[in-house]
Amino acid sequence: MDNDFLPRIGITIGDINGIGPEVIIKALAKSKITRLCTPIIYGSAKHLSKYKSDLDFHDWNFFTIQHPDQANRKKVNLINCYQGPKFEVEYGQLNKDAGLLAFQSLQKATADLKDGHIQALVTAPISKDNIQGEGFDFPGHTEFLAKSFEKESVLMFLVSEELKIGVVTGHIPLEQVKKRINKQSIRDKIKMIKESLVKDFNIQKPRIAVLGLNPHAGENGLLGMEEQEIISPVVEEFREKGNLVFGPFPTDGFFATQKWKQFDAVLAMYHDQGLTPFKMLAFDSGVNFTAALPAVRTSPDHGTAFEIAGKNEADPGSMLNAIFTAIDIYRNRSMNDELQANAISPVEIKKLIKSNKEKN
Repeated sequence: MDNDFLPRIGITIGDINGIGPEVIIKALAKSKITRLCTPIIYGSAKHLSKYKSDLDFHDWNFFTIQHPDQANRKKVNLINCYQGPKFEVEYGQLNKDAGLLAFQSLQKATADLKDGHIQALVTAPISKDNIQGEGFDFPGHTEFLAKSFEKESVLMFLVSEELKIGVVTGHIPLEQVKKRINKQSIRDKIKMIKESLVKDFNIQKPRIAVLGLNPHAGENGLLGMEEQEIISPVVEEFREKGNLVFGPFPTDGFFATQKWKQFDAVLAMYHDQGLTPFKMLAFDSGVNFTAALPAVRTSPDHGTAFEIAGKNEADPGSMLNAIFTAIDIYRNRSMNDELQANAISPVEIKKLIKSNKEKN
């Protein structure tokens, strides 16, 4: 891997009336990010200029381009994506034209990601309701990207320096969770977590904790049988193959006693079971990473925060970490691919050892 190569990081604008543009500007203006990557914002120059003026970032500039190949390595770049009726920024308001901009930004950036014109994608928050329309009929970014890359299953992986949590089920109603909890779904997610920890985070022998579904992890069947009939057998399967997988643990005690600190990652059964403790512990620094995609995608772990949009109160920490994490994962994957490509097979190693012995 060329250590001098700066990956192109695509950044979608998100819902223009939320805090996405604000945290993008703040993250790119204060971090000297162009020393680590070439940022390319997918959005609207007109609307981003409005934010720049209102936030008093007059010294911060972007370079408008038509294609990622034209990106200036020393500047923040922007590709205009919007094709629709003219509209103005209305902080904190739902606007279908803003939803269309959010979709067109995501659509264009995803196409460039698939074609290799950018090396990673960072998505600013969208209004999951406002973006719905022709071309986008998904609960969120994760499902859209899975469909775009023709992946039946991916992993919503919330990551920070302190804690990493994946979920078996993502953006679905709570009443559907139990129907989606089965041996194969848990098996698949544990495998995705393990592979991501090794490939994306360079943790070679990861320790993984699995949470229970029911209160007190079922209390030996008194409060539910999923732990005994589904979760425990899968955990045991992985243990028998030499994997460091443990559980199922009762969620409340697991986090209350800080047992999570003993593990490299945690698998929760459903969205709020994983995201609630994660956001309590890492809200300003956490990152939403879509593991098991062939390309790298990260996002801040917060939403549009319409209630503070335009007030210059948004913290860019999660957006900045999403960019840093995307760069790190891209470089880790590139390094692993290079090592595998240059690896000597076990047969060749044996031949070299035998040859050296004969010479000596």
